[in-house]
Amino acid sequence: MTRSGRYGFDASRLARIDAFVKERYLDSGKLPHAQLLIARDGEIAHFSHQGAAREGGPPVDETTLFRIASMTKPITSLAFMMLVEEARVALDTPVHHVLPELKGVGVYTGGGNGAPFETRPTGQPMRMIDLLRHTSGLTYGFQERTPVDAAYRQSKMENWHGNLSLDEFVAALGNLPLEFSPGDEWNYSVSTDVLGAVVERVSGMPLDRFFATRIFAPLGMHDTFFQVPADKIHRLADCWALDDAGNRVLYDRGDASAWARFPKLVSGGGGLVSTALDYHRFCSMCLNGGTGLVSPKTIELMTMNHLPGGSDLATMSQSLFSETTNAGTGFGLGFAITTDVAKTLIPGSAGEYYWGGMFSTAFFIDPVERIHLVFMTQFTPSMRYPIRRELKTLIYSALA
Repeated sequence: MTRSGRYGFDASRLARIDAFVKERYLDSGKLPHAQLLIARDGEIAHFSHQGAAREGGPPVDETTLFRIASMTKPITSLAFMMLVEEARVALDTPVHHVLPELKGVGVYTGGGNGAPFETRPTGQPMRMIDLLRHTSGLTYGFQERTPVDAAYRQSKMENWHGNLSLDEFVAALGNLPLEFSPGDEWNYSVSTDVLGAVVERVSGMPLDRFFATRIFAPLGMHDTFFQVPADKIHRLADCWALDDAGNRVLYDRGDASAWARFPKLVSGGGGLVSTALDYHRFCSMCLNGGTGLVSPKTIELMTMNHLPGGSDLATMSQSLFSETTNAGTGFGLGFAITTDVAKTLIPGSAGEYYWGGMFSTAFFIDPVERIHLVFMTQFTPSMRYPIRRELKTLIYSALA
């Protein structure tokens, strides 16, 4: 479905995006399916669906549910900023003031891999802004860089359907060192999961309830949740992964999904399921300055580059993996921010903000051209193919 004219796109150039995705990714077997929503000024200009939602099943359509993984992070960040607007917490509040389990956590200096950890005190306390911009010193187990992330893997603490509740997860983090002193470096991490615990403690509400009542209901996001309801599970797409031999294999079947159960760990960093239309509503809210949920000045603050000294990820990142490339990219309060278009080597606008998820979903919002994209599929690892930068190039090339 393509609408052109006043939306400022060339309809034939939009249509060639679908042909590209089909030939490059679906016919080749790289991706199982693809859904593309392009909007301008909040109005849908192009919405296309290709491929079967489930193995041997019906095609993807506008009702299909997708695991959006780290596209949960901007929603958790918005929830926190709603509490900031109410002056119940601030960006410079030390995290341990709300989560005392993290008081006194030190920076790794040695040990691990079976030996006791050695630490030194942090140069400054971890603050809420460090959770939002991933400068907390926390990590992810899949980074596979240090003895600290090895300890994350060994504990299996990041398993949403595992054995730890959100409070137990925070307590477990309090027993492990940080990789660096907060504010000194950037590392993609469980920071936003910790932020979800902050939202729970400050608001006095379970995170899923806060999302449902304060964000999803006002925006009409009725298909976004941590647990897929029984009467909607038939709409959840299969999710695929690569095995060690490079073959595409089922990771999570839609009709027998782990997301049909309420998670033990309610993950503000990666636990939600949603639809393209629901995430379109979230993007439209951001583009339109908060649409009643938060002030336009709050959205403006969230979408500035907050890396210390106006730095970029090419300078500050120590991550082996994140959902972005580093050149020309800063980080705001829950979003990557394009700070230098030339350094990204693809078309765009300064001030664009975006993120993606481990199952290859992605979005970007361009406040200059007033364009946003929601891309849905279900395949991991997300950085295996360059489809995000290809889509972005093709979308900007379709501007009339």
